[in-house]
Amino acid sequence: VQLQASGGGLVQAGESLKLSCAAAGGTTFIFNTLDWYRQTPGNQRELVAAITSRGNIRYADSVKGRFTISRGVVKRTGYLQMNDLKPEDTAVYYCRADGCGSGWCGNDFWGQGTLVTVSS
Repeated sequence: VQLQASGGGLVQAGESLKLSCAAAGGTTFIFNTLDWYRQTPGNQRELVAAITSRGNIRYADSVKGRFTISRGVVKRTGYLQMNDLKPEDTAVYYCRADGCGSGWCGNDFWGQGTLVTVSS
């Protein structure tokens, strides 16, 4: 299944964005785990936030207190609420998940990335 990340855009420092991640094309996909990564040119992909199947959450130190990861009530959509954005948050953000569709489960599905640009 192909995940689709959306919600990126251009904002000013201090503003907020909410990223979403869901299966493309309306495919049924229930999130067991959800990770959000980000990547800037020339750098490795960095784990920003993660939620396990049991709901345990962790964040990169650089985003603690500003970002919130969540899954929808029926776990068909994943989110990353980003508040108090800073220019150093500028990156392409990717979602990654393990989950289940109708009669199957799988691991390591990725979204295509959504660009977040924060101006100072």
